[in-house]
Amino acid sequence: MATLDTNSPIPVTKAVIPAAGLGTRFLPATKAQPKEMLPVVDKPAIQYVVEEAVAAGLSDVLIINGRNKHSIEDHFDRVPDLEAALEAKGDVSRLASVIESTELGQVHYVRQGEPLGLGHAVLCARAHVGNQPFAVLLGDDLIDVRDAVLPAMNAVREEHGGSVLCLMEVSPQNVHMYGCAAVEPTDVDGVVRVTGLVEKPPAGEEPSNLVVIGRYLIDPAVFDVLERTKPGRGGEIQLTDALLELATMPAHAGGGVHAVIFRGRRYDTGDKLSYLKANVILASDDEELGGPLLDWLSEFVAQKRPSQDN
Repeated sequence: MATLDTNSPIPVTKAVIPAAGLGTRFLPATKAQPKEMLPVVDKPAIQYVVEEAVAAGLSDVLIINGRNKHSIEDHFDRVPDLEAALEAKGDVSRLASVIESTELGQVHYVRQGEPLGLGHAVLCARAHVGNQPFAVLLGDDLIDVRDAVLPAMNAVREEHGGSVLCLMEVSPQNVHMYGCAAVEPTDVDGVVRVTGLVEKPPAGEEPSNLVVIGRYLIDPAVFDVLERTKPGRGGEIQLTDALLELATMPAHAGGGVHAVIFRGRRYDTGDKLSYLKANVILASDDEELGGPLLDWLSEFVAQKRPSQDN
């Protein structure tokens, strides 16, 4: 008879996607629609994030929603009239694409009543998550499907327990835009132990050029920490502050923070230039669009460059 290994970390099966932000960087486009619903080629950005979670085995998805974001809930729900119209027309491919988003997994919602920061958004998930480890995937942060990072993060968590972050190297002049980590190396290349975290450090005070991007595996001990975390930078409850406290806590209390250094393709759809790049890159890889798009881009760039040089 097999014995239960009580030292093995509990598997992560739940994903939390904060999506209550106002999307001010994309105004006026986000005045009447959520930034997470902006299309990337032919799907809203948040669908890519849900697909990533489900592909990593996180089929229980909680979206932290906000006021006037009903379209997110509608997108992952069935639309019988539209499905019937497509079926009547024999439009099999579009019918499949419409149904696809409704069958990804179990998608739940909770409202974040006030925009009090990412830490507060995560705290809103407490009743749903309970005393289980969980993943957090930011709704405007896309990881290319060819560079999936959640499996690697989960392997680190199985090895070390605690929480696991995803870090990315950026140029020194851009560190101030992110949460930044101080780290120590481990025996594994690309895996580090996090010893410090600071949210958007002033220039010259960065502990490294490794910044936190929108993928986390978090121990449920974070909820008690967030309950007592005071508002930090910007008057918001910062998840970074809570993770810093977890990094100093003992393992038996849910402490310890490690990180995977991500070197793949990532798109910040909350940033205009990165959003445009995501559309071009993903469309160029599309079987139907790729060829014509690349042909047009070659001609466009050839024509545009000389006019700019003049």
